[in-house]
Amino acid sequence: MNMNPKLNDIREVVEADRKHVWHHLIQHKTFETVDPRVIVEGRGMRVWDAAGREYLDAVSGGVWTVNVGYGRESIADAVRDQLVKMNYFANSAGSIPGALFAERLIGKMPGMTRVYYSNSGSEANEKAFKMVRQIAHRHHGGRKYKILYRERDYHGTTIGTLSAGGQPQRAEQYGPLTPGFVEVPHCLEYRSQYGAVENYGEAAADAIEKVILREGPDTVGAICLEPITAGGGVITPPAGYWEKVQDICRRHNVLLHIDEVVCGVGRTGEWFGYQNYGVKPDFVTMAKGVASGYAAISCTVTTEAVFELFKDNPDDPMSYFRDISTFGGCAAGPAAALENLRIIEDEKLLDNTKAMGVRLERNLRALMEKHEVIGDVRGKGLFFGAELVEDRATKQPADEKKVAAVVGACNADGVLIGMTNRSLPGFNNTLCLAPALISRPADIDAITEAIDRALTKVFG
Repeated sequence: MNMNPKLNDIREVVEADRKHVWHHLIQHKTFETVDPRVIVEGRGMRVWDAAGREYLDAVSGGVWTVNVGYGRESIADAVRDQLVKMNYFANSAGSIPGALFAERLIGKMPGMTRVYYSNSGSEANEKAFKMVRQIAHRHHGGRKYKILYRERDYHGTTIGTLSAGGQPQRAEQYGPLTPGFVEVPHCLEYRSQYGAVENYGEAAADAIEKVILREGPDTVGAICLEPITAGGGVITPPAGYWEKVQDICRRHNVLLHIDEVVCGVGRTGEWFGYQNYGVKPDFVTMAKGVASGYAAISCTVTTEAVFELFKDNPDDPMSYFRDISTFGGCAAGPAAALENLRIIEDEKLLDNTKAMGVRLERNLRALMEKHEVIGDVRGKGLFFGAELVEDRATKQPADEKKVAAVVGACNADGVLIGMTNRSLPGFNNTLCLAPALISRPADIDAITEAIDRALTKVFG
């Protein structure tokens, strides 16, 4: 089979896609009259589709993944060399890249010591949930089984992770969901749930403690939170929030699970999002940027204290973590992740992310001064959102179709941006930006200039 079709073969490829591929997150009725998009090439910050159109990618592969950009031959070479030498063995045994990447990764995460491999962010979070449940049964008489999650946060697509998801539209029509997951309020200060308070961060954290006390601290085993809420509106935590959350977890013996699937591996300008806030988690999960999409890999990282809880009785055949991820044994993932890590270090992409993040925020705030429809700008590093509203005084969310029209206008202008999608009814109104960590000033300016034109076109 020809895996590199010539231009005269592209029509056949598009038709094969139309007839046989079930795409993600798309209503396929439209493909009866419109061609599905087929991306055929990527280099740096740009991709080309089957029609030959070039796009500046401001969402790193559509879902915030390709952190080091497209066309990295050194990662492809590392994967190819590893596949030829040893492509796979179940992770009941180790591999050279698995051991080396775990060591390098832990070196970026003070206080963490153990890496459990799987193949997606959803799966990484499922592993942490299973660990919490097993700890509850083995060490707390089965009582501390409840897992708290936050409104607007997202943790995956499986039934278990949907049960821990604070985006009701994601879970709609997929119930009944898994019991034992309990929601806590969000921490979006722009849409305060507590009126005008002096320290919103502490008030939002106090709301978590109220849930713990209501449920009973002896029933709550863990809380799972994104360091910065991603698909729920790009929500940066208010001052004082994370410090108070950690204090609450320690006082009530609640394990702290931080979902870094989006923020991890450089997206915020630190290796991990939680490192912006001085938090010491018990679990950290990651996926997308770990290998920048060059291979499938995810990690559930724990402290040694958590790991030791699964060694308490070696004579009991049920005492260890009885879990496996088939493709957690693929050696390509950690091989790609090692090279991905080297690129970020050698090219000083964390520093670049911080610098370009300052420029991105400055540009977005300039747009906010120009366009009344922008009600709020939020983010950190190369991860930002602009919430669109009909009225700044009332903060009434902009109509979802108009927000989608802004995304479409940018698309037509050759710039790919995102928006909150099928998350919260009435609140799918935030434009989402996550350009690659290799972004340059001209890229950032081109992205915000396209948004400027799109806002003018859609809202006037």
